[in-house]
Amino acid sequence: MTPVKTLARRAGWLYFLANCVAPFAYLYVPGRILVPGNALATMEHVRAQEGLLRLAMGAEIWNATVGAFAVFLLYRLFERVDRPLSILFAGLFLLGVPVSYVNVLNHAAVLLLANDPASAPLGMLFLKLHNYGLAVAQVLWGLWLIPLGLVVRRSGFVPGWHAISLCRRHAPYGLMMLCTSAILGWTLMSALVAFAPAR
Repeated sequence: MTPVKTLARRAGWLYFLANCVAPFAYLYVPGRILVPGNALATMEHVRAQEGLLRLAMGAEIWNATVGAFAVFLLYRLFERVDRPLSILFAGLFLLGVPVSYVNVLNHAAVLLLANDPASAPLGMLFLKLHNYGLAVAQVLWGLWLIPLGLVVRRSGFVPGWHAISLCRRHAPYGLMMLCTSAILGWTLMSALVAFAPAR
C-alpha cells in the first residue's frame, strides 16, 4: 500500500470514529432530556438520566478531539496538493474544537443546577446556550468542507464526484448555520439587554 493510501485510510477511519458518537450526543440525548417549554420536567429528566448527559458530554469531547486528529491527517494528505486550501480547511475545523470544548461546560452547569428546583429556569437557559454554541460550531463544521472539497477535486487521487458532493451539500449547510447563528446571537443579545438590571 502506498503512503498516500495509508494516510487516507487512517484519516478516514479517524473521521469515522470521531463522528460515530455524534448522533448519540447531538440527537438522541437531547431528545430524551428536553421537554419543550417545561423547565421543571426537563430538570427532572436530567436528574433521572444524569449518566446519559455525562455520556453525551464525553461523546462531544471525543468527537472534537478525534476529529481534530483526523483533520490533521487530512491536512498532511492534501498539503502537497494545495497548501493554502489545506490550511484553510484545517483552520476552519480546528476553530470549532475549542467552541465544542467550551460548549460542554453548559451541560456541566445543567448538572450542577439539576438538584435545585428553583434553578430550573437557569438550567434551561444553559441548555439553550448549549444549542447556541452547537449552532456556532456547526457553522465551522459546514464551512470547512468547502475548501476540503476544492482540494479533493485538485488532488486527482480522489474521485472528482466526492469533491462536488462535499461542496454542493455542505456549502448551503454552512451558510444556513451562519445565518441561524446570527439570528440566535441577536436573540440572545436582545434577551440579555431585556433582563439586564436597570442602573
